[in-house]
Amino acid sequence: MPKTVDDFNKSRLRSSNITVVISISLVLFLVGLFGLILINAQKYSDYIKEQLVVEAYFDEYLDPRDSAKTLKFQEETFAKIKEQNYVKQARYISKQQATVLAKKQLGIDADALFEEDIFPASVEVTLKPEFVDPAKIDGVVTQLKAINGVKDVANDNQLTIDVYNNLNRILTWILAFSILFLIVAIVLINNSIRLKIFSKRFIIKTMQLVGAKRRFILMPFIKEALVLGLIGSFIGILALGGLWYYFTSQIGTPFVQDTNQYVVLVIIILLVGVFITVASTIFATWRFLRSNVDDLYYS
Repeated sequence: MPKTVDDFNKSRLRSSNITVVISISLVLFLVGLFGLILINAQKYSDYIKEQLVVEAYFDEYLDPRDSAKTLKFQEETFAKIKEQNYVKQARYISKQQATVLAKKQLGIDADALFEEDIFPASVEVTLKPEFVDPAKIDGVVTQLKAINGVKDVANDNQLTIDVYNNLNRILTWILAFSILFLIVAIVLINNSIRLKIFSKRFIIKTMQLVGAKRRFILMPFIKEALVLGLIGSFIGILALGGLWYYFTSQIGTPFVQDTNQYVVLVIIILLVGVFITVASTIFATWRFLRSNVDDLYYS
Protein backbone atom coordinates (compact mmCIF):
# COMPACT_ATOMS: atom_id res chain seq x y z
CA MET A 1 0.00 0.00 0.00
CA PRO A 2 2.72 2.62 0.81
CA LYS A 3 4.34 1.77 -2.49
CA THR A 4 1.09 2.50 -4.29
CA VAL A 5 0.68 5.81 -2.49
CA ASP A 6 4.31 6.70 -3.20
CA ASP A 7 3.89 5.91 -6.88
CA PHE A 8 0.72 7.98 -6.96
CA ASN A 9 2.52 10.96 -5.40
CA LYS A 10 5.40 10.66 -7.85
CA SER A 11 2.98 10.46 -10.77
CA ARG A 12 1.13 13.52 -9.53
CA LEU A 13 4.42 15.40 -9.09
CA ARG A 14 5.52 14.54 -12.64
CA SER A 15 2.15 15.64 -14.00
CA SER A 16 2.40 18.91 -12.10
CA ASN A 17 5.94 19.57 -13.37
CA ILE A 18 4.95 18.78 -16.96
CA THR A 19 1.99 21.17 -16.72
CA VAL A 20 4.22 23.96 -15.39
CA VAL A 21 6.87 23.38 -18.08
CA ILE A 22 4.26 23.41 -20.87
CA SER A 23 2.74 26.62 -19.49
CA ILE A 24 6.15 28.30 -19.29
CA SER A 25 7.20 27.20 -22.78
CA LEU A 26 3.94 28.27 -24.43
CA VAL A 27 3.95 31.68 -22.79
CA LEU A 28 7.63 32.31 -23.53
CA PHE A 29 7.08 31.16 -27.12
CA LEU A 30 4.48 33.91 -27.55
CA VAL A 31 6.75 36.46 -25.87
CA GLY A 32 9.61 35.47 -28.17
CA LEU A 33 7.33 35.60 -31.20
CA PHE A 34 6.42 39.20 -30.46
CA GLY A 35 10.11 39.90 -29.86
CA LEU A 36 10.91 38.60 -33.35
CA ILE A 37 8.10 40.68 -34.83
CA LEU A 38 9.42 43.78 -33.05
CA ILE A 39 13.01 43.18 -34.21
CA ASN A 40 12.02 42.67 -37.85
CA ALA A 41 9.52 45.53 -37.77
CA GLN A 42 12.33 47.80 -36.64
CA LYS A 43 14.56 46.50 -39.45
CA TYR A 44 11.79 47.05 -42.01
CA SER A 45 11.19 50.53 -40.61
CA ASP A 46 14.87 51.38 -41.00
CA TYR A 47 14.83 49.97 -44.55
CA ILE A 48 11.85 52.17 -45.50
CA LYS A 49 13.51 55.24 -43.97
CA GLU A 50 16.66 54.57 -45.97
CA GLN A 51 14.62 54.81 -49.19
CA LEU A 52 13.87 58.47 -48.38
CA VAL A 53 16.98 59.97 -49.96
CA VAL A 54 17.91 63.62 -50.43
CA GLU A 55 19.60 65.02 -53.52
CA ALA A 56 22.54 67.39 -53.13
CA TYR A 57 23.24 69.27 -56.39
CA PHE A 58 26.73 70.53 -57.22
CA ASP A 59 27.47 74.19 -57.72
CA GLU A 60 28.27 74.74 -61.42
CA TYR A 61 29.97 78.11 -61.35
CA LEU A 62 33.14 76.62 -62.87
CA ASP A 63 33.80 76.80 -66.61
CA PRO A 64 32.14 73.72 -68.11
CA ARG A 65 34.98 73.47 -70.65
CA ASP A 66 37.44 72.81 -67.82
CA SER A 67 36.08 69.32 -67.13
CA ALA A 68 39.14 68.13 -65.20
CA LYS A 69 38.92 70.99 -62.72
CA THR A 70 35.15 70.54 -62.39
CA LEU A 71 35.49 66.81 -61.76
CA LYS A 72 38.16 67.36 -59.10
CA PHE A 73 36.00 69.99 -57.40
CA GLN A 74 33.01 67.62 -57.38
CA GLU A 75 35.13 64.76 -55.97
CA GLU A 76 36.24 66.99 -53.08
CA THR A 77 32.64 67.97 -52.37
CA PHE A 78 31.52 64.35 -52.60
CA ALA A 79 34.21 63.32 -50.08
CA LYS A 80 33.03 66.02 -47.65
CA ILE A 81 29.44 64.81 -47.93
CA LYS A 82 30.41 61.19 -47.18
CA GLU A 83 32.25 62.33 -44.02
CA GLN A 84 29.09 63.74 -42.41
CA ASN A 85 27.89 61.79 -39.37
CA TYR A 86 24.28 61.65 -40.61
CA VAL A 87 25.18 60.07 -43.96
CA LYS A 88 24.87 56.28 -44.24
CA GLN A 89 25.54 56.06 -47.96
CA ALA A 90 26.26 58.52 -50.74
CA ARG A 91 26.11 57.90 -54.49
CA TYR A 92 27.60 60.20 -57.10
CA ILE A 93 25.35 60.84 -60.12
CA SER A 94 27.01 62.45 -63.14
CA LYS A 95 25.20 64.53 -65.74
CA GLN A 96 25.12 61.56 -68.08
CA GLN A 97 23.68 59.29 -65.39
CA ALA A 98 21.11 61.93 -64.48
CA THR A 99 19.97 62.07 -68.09
CA VAL A 100 19.62 58.28 -68.25
CA LEU A 101 17.61 58.26 -65.01
CA ALA A 102 15.35 61.03 -66.31
CA LYS A 103 14.65 59.06 -69.48
CA LYS A 104 13.72 55.99 -67.47
CA GLN A 105 11.42 57.95 -65.18
CA LEU A 106 9.72 59.67 -68.12
CA GLY A 107 9.54 56.45 -70.15
CA ILE A 108 11.38 58.00 -73.10
CA ASP A 109 13.99 56.09 -75.11
CA ALA A 110 14.67 58.59 -77.88
CA ASP A 111 17.54 61.10 -77.65
CA ALA A 112 15.70 63.81 -79.57
CA LEU A 113 14.18 65.30 -76.44
CA PHE A 114 17.59 65.75 -74.78
CA GLU A 115 20.06 67.49 -77.11
CA GLU A 116 22.62 67.58 -74.28
CA ASP A 117 22.99 66.61 -70.64
CA ILE A 118 20.79 69.33 -69.19
CA PHE A 119 20.49 67.79 -65.73
CA PRO A 120 23.10 68.80 -63.14
CA ALA A 121 25.42 66.35 -61.43
CA SER A 122 24.38 65.49 -57.90
CA VAL A 123 24.90 63.23 -54.89
CA GLU A 124 22.13 60.89 -53.76
CA VAL A 125 22.42 60.87 -49.97
CA THR A 126 20.95 58.05 -47.88
CA LEU A 127 20.54 59.21 -44.30
CA LYS A 128 20.91 57.08 -41.20
CA PRO A 129 17.44 56.01 -39.92
CA GLU A 130 17.72 58.09 -36.74
CA PHE A 131 18.14 61.27 -38.82
CA VAL A 132 15.00 60.61 -40.91
CA ASP A 133 13.03 62.58 -38.37
CA PRO A 134 10.90 65.69 -39.00
CA ALA A 135 12.71 67.35 -36.11
CA LYS A 136 16.16 66.62 -37.58
CA ILE A 137 15.72 66.52 -41.35
CA ASP A 138 15.64 70.32 -41.76
CA GLY A 139 18.91 70.61 -39.85
CA VAL A 140 20.46 67.94 -42.06
CA VAL A 141 19.38 69.77 -45.21
CA THR A 142 20.81 73.03 -43.85
CA GLN A 143 24.14 71.35 -43.09
CA LEU A 144 24.28 69.84 -46.58
CA LYS A 145 23.64 73.22 -48.17
CA ALA A 146 26.47 74.72 -46.10
CA ILE A 147 29.05 72.33 -47.61
CA ASN A 148 31.29 74.11 -50.09
CA GLY A 149 30.35 73.02 -53.60
CA VAL A 150 26.69 72.23 -52.91
CA LYS A 151 24.28 74.54 -54.68
CA ASP A 152 20.92 73.14 -53.58
CA VAL A 153 19.38 70.18 -51.72
CA ALA A 154 16.10 68.58 -52.78
CA ASN A 155 13.97 66.77 -50.22
CA ASP A 156 10.28 65.86 -50.00
CA ASN A 157 9.62 67.00 -46.43
CA GLN A 158 5.94 66.06 -46.38
CA LEU A 159 6.60 62.51 -47.59
CA THR A 160 9.33 62.12 -44.97
CA ILE A 161 7.02 63.33 -42.21
CA ASP A 162 4.16 61.03 -43.29
CA VAL A 163 6.36 57.93 -43.57
CA TYR A 164 8.14 58.64 -40.28
CA ASN A 165 4.91 59.16 -38.34
CA ASN A 166 3.23 56.06 -39.79
CA LEU A 167 6.22 53.81 -39.10
CA ASN A 168 6.58 55.11 -35.56
CA ARG A 169 2.87 54.56 -34.95
CA ILE A 170 3.16 50.92 -36.09
CA LEU A 171 6.27 50.30 -33.97
CA THR A 172 4.57 51.85 -30.93
CA TRP A 173 1.61 49.47 -31.23
CA ILE A 174 3.87 46.45 -31.67
CA LEU A 175 5.92 47.49 -28.64
CA ALA A 176 2.73 47.98 -26.61
CA PHE A 177 1.49 44.49 -27.52
CA SER A 178 4.91 43.03 -26.67
CA ILE A 179 4.82 44.62 -23.22
CA LEU A 180 1.24 43.39 -22.77
CA PHE A 181 2.29 39.83 -23.62
CA LEU A 182 5.19 40.10 -21.19
CA ILE A 183 2.75 41.07 -18.43
CA VAL A 184 0.46 38.19 -19.42
CA ALA A 185 3.48 35.86 -19.31
CA ILE A 186 4.32 36.99 -15.78
CA VAL A 187 0.73 36.46 -14.61
CA LEU A 188 0.29 33.02 -16.24
CA ILE A 189 3.63 31.63 -15.10
CA ASN A 190 3.08 33.04 -11.62
CA ASN A 191 -0.36 31.37 -11.42
CA SER A 192 1.05 28.01 -12.57
CA ILE A 193 3.80 28.13 -9.95
CA ARG A 194 1.40 29.20 -7.21
CA LEU A 195 -0.89 26.25 -7.96
CA LYS A 196 2.09 23.91 -7.82
CA ILE A 197 3.25 25.32 -4.46
CA PHE A 198 -0.33 25.34 -3.17
CA SER A 199 -0.50 21.58 -3.60
CA LYS A 200 2.55 21.26 -1.30
CA ARG A 201 1.46 23.71 1.39
CA PHE A 202 1.00 20.99 4.02
CA ILE A 203 4.48 19.60 3.31
CA ILE A 204 5.95 23.08 3.71
CA LYS A 205 4.20 23.69 6.99
CA THR A 206 5.07 20.21 8.31
CA MET A 207 8.77 20.79 7.60
CA GLN A 208 8.56 24.12 9.40
CA LEU A 209 6.80 22.62 12.43
CA VAL A 210 9.46 19.95 12.90
CA GLY A 211 12.13 22.65 13.11
CA ALA A 212 13.40 23.12 9.54
CA LYS A 213 14.67 26.62 8.82
CA ARG A 214 13.00 28.70 6.14
CA ARG A 215 16.12 28.77 3.98
CA PHE A 216 16.38 24.97 4.16
CA ILE A 217 12.72 24.66 3.08
CA LEU A 218 13.08 27.21 0.29
CA MET A 219 16.22 25.83 -1.40
CA PRO A 220 14.69 22.62 -2.90
CA PHE A 221 11.77 24.61 -4.30
CA ILE A 222 14.10 27.25 -5.76
CA LYS A 223 16.34 24.60 -7.39
CA GLU A 224 13.29 22.86 -8.85
CA ALA A 225 11.91 26.19 -10.12
CA LEU A 226 15.29 26.97 -11.73
CA VAL A 227 15.30 23.65 -13.58
CA LEU A 228 11.67 24.00 -14.66
CA GLY A 229 12.29 27.55 -15.84
CA LEU A 230 15.32 26.52 -17.90
CA ILE A 231 13.52 23.54 -19.45
CA GLY A 232 10.44 25.63 -20.29
CA SER A 233 12.63 28.40 -21.75
CA PHE A 234 14.61 25.98 -23.93
CA ILE A 235 11.44 24.33 -25.23
CA GLY A 236 9.95 27.75 -26.02
CA ILE A 237 13.16 28.84 -27.79
CA LEU A 238 13.34 25.61 -29.83
CA ALA A 239 9.69 25.97 -30.88
CA LEU A 240 10.27 29.61 -31.79
CA GLY A 241 13.42 28.73 -33.76
CA GLY A 242 11.57 25.99 -35.64
CA LEU A 243 8.72 28.32 -36.57
CA TRP A 244 11.12 31.09 -37.61
CA TYR A 245 13.18 28.67 -39.71
CA TYR A 246 10.06 27.49 -41.52
CA PHE A 247 8.86 31.06 -42.09
CA THR A 248 12.21 32.36 -43.42
CA SER A 249 12.64 29.31 -45.68
CA GLN A 250 9.19 29.91 -47.16
CA ILE A 251 9.79 33.59 -47.97
CA GLY A 252 13.43 33.09 -48.96
CA THR A 253 15.16 35.31 -46.38
CA PRO A 254 18.19 34.47 -44.18
CA PHE A 255 17.37 32.62 -40.95
CA VAL A 256 19.58 35.02 -38.94
CA GLN A 257 19.91 38.58 -40.20
CA ASP A 258 21.37 40.21 -37.08
CA THR A 259 23.10 37.76 -34.74
CA ASN A 260 23.42 40.23 -31.87
CA GLN A 261 19.72 41.06 -31.69
CA TYR A 262 18.69 37.40 -31.89
CA VAL A 263 21.18 36.43 -29.17
CA VAL A 264 19.81 39.21 -26.96
CA LEU A 265 16.25 37.93 -27.58
CA VAL A 266 17.25 34.38 -26.59
CA ILE A 267 18.94 35.66 -23.42
CA ILE A 268 15.87 37.73 -22.55
CA ILE A 269 13.59 34.70 -22.98
CA LEU A 270 15.85 32.61 -20.73
CA LEU A 271 16.08 35.31 -18.07
CA VAL A 272 12.34 35.98 -18.11
CA GLY A 273 11.53 32.28 -17.80
CA VAL A 274 14.00 31.65 -14.98
CA PHE A 275 13.38 34.91 -13.10
CA ILE A 276 9.58 34.69 -13.11
CA THR A 277 9.64 31.02 -12.14
CA VAL A 278 12.10 31.47 -9.27
CA ALA A 279 10.52 34.72 -8.03
CA SER A 280 7.01 33.23 -8.10
CA THR A 281 8.25 30.16 -6.23
CA ILE A 282 9.88 32.27 -3.52
CA PHE A 283 6.81 34.46 -3.01
CA ALA A 284 4.37 31.52 -3.02
CA THR A 285 6.47 29.42 -0.63
CA TRP A 286 7.13 32.37 1.68
CA ARG A 287 3.41 32.99 1.92
CA PHE A 288 2.78 29.54 3.35
CA LEU A 289 5.82 29.79 5.63
CA ARG A 290 4.30 32.89 7.22
CA SER A 291 0.76 31.52 7.46
CA ASN A 292 -0.84 29.68 10.38
CA VAL A 293 -1.80 26.03 10.18
CA ASP A 294 -5.51 26.90 10.20
CA ASP A 295 -5.01 29.24 7.24
CA LEU A 296 -3.83 26.36 5.04
CA TYR A 297 -7.39 25.03 4.83
CA TYR A 298 -8.77 28.35 3.55
CA SER A 299 -5.91 29.62 1.34
